[in-house]
Amino acid sequence: MPELPEVETTVRGLAHVLQGRRIARIEARRPDLRRSLPVDLGQRLTGARVTGLARRAKYGLIETDRGDTLVFHLGMSGHWRIDPDETGKHDHFLIETDDGRRLALNDARRFGSLDLVRTDELEHWRPFEVLGPEPFDLDASMLKKRLAGRSAAIKLLLLDQRIVAGLGNIYVCEALYRAGIHPRRSGGSVSLARLERLVPAIRGVLDEAIAAGGSSLRDFASPNGELGYFSKSFSVYDREGHPCACGGTVKRIVQGGRSTFYCPACQR
Repeated sequence: MPELPEVETTVRGLAHVLQGRRIARIEARRPDLRRSLPVDLGQRLTGARVTGLARRAKYGLIETDRGDTLVFHLGMSGHWRIDPDETGKHDHFLIETDDGRRLALNDARRFGSLDLVRTDELEHWRPFEVLGPEPFDLDASMLKKRLAGRSAAIKLLLLDQRIVAGLGNIYVCEALYRAGIHPRRSGGSVSLARLERLVPAIRGVLDEAIAAGGSSLRDFASPNGELGYFSKSFSVYDREGHPCACGGTVKRIVQGGRSTFYCPACQR
């Protein structure tokens, strides 16, 4: 599933094509993805000018001068394609701009979503209303308060979008490794001193992944078709049985139905 760095990479790629442009035409090639598309999507977007692009958690935001924001989620396999030579059966939503550029939202599994929300109501839109702070807005004291009294594993709590918005499996594994924190440790028991290592580790791994264009796992590619290469920098993720830099061996366990990779020798 595309995580925060992949969505950020996507938003930055779309900005080069959409920022300041007028939407000349859209085509919804099916009525739904994970859920139904807004019935008035065409009426509200056609002729609108794109005034900004942004990201919230794992959602991309395309703002227009009509006070609407197109909110997209890439689901498990979604990605945007810029100026495709031809459209395929999995290109479910198309945008054409006033300068002749084309964008296609490709989603083979159709677990993604498209919503059109009034920009001034975004903060209170139900999916956003329940989100925690962005990782880049987080500090150790804030995280300590959000974990207080929680007995669940720190790995699972960091994946809870109500605690921190946007973190996913890959980058939580890598951040916990950098901070030397065992993924099964109770979240409420992690000391402030350890969280003061964890928060910069989260930011660092996200910054590096964004700079590398994300991680190309399964179906993800940036809008220009380039593959991210952060996966070449993984310390523990998907490295079961490989040696750790400390001399230990990377292990894999399952938490909440997802694989967790860690080094039992240096993560306590």
